[in-house]
Amino acid sequence: MFAVLKTGGKQYKVAKDDIFLVEKLAAEAGETVQFNEVLMLGGETVTVGAPVIEGAAVQAEVLEQLRGPKVINFVKRRRKHSSQRTKGHRQYLTRVRITDILASGGDTSGVKTAGGSAHASN
Repeated sequence: MFAVLKTGGKQYKVAKDDIFLVEKLAAEAGETVQFNEVLMLGGETVTVGAPVIEGAAVQAEVLEQLRGPKVINFVKRRRKHSSQRTKGHRQYLTRVRITDILASGGDTSGVKTAGGSAHASN
């Protein structure tokens, strides 16, 4: 069974025991979080939401909070102005492992909902 979920403005196709990186979540390592925006469930029968499937959820364990690779933006203006600017950025990420895919009953499971953090404190 697989699911397509939405978090951090991106969509991910996941199955049980998949490990992947998402935008930073407000959860500590070792906690269990739940993604409630499930767009599609697949397996023997395929269920497509409009836009989401009510009651469906994907539960995941937070493995670690980390930062991505450094992205360097270099801007140079040439004509008559010899100015240049370099800016660097490292995105805050969360590594998660999918533990369970629920076709129904996700709204009554009592697991913390996965949400982004307002401040990127690592």
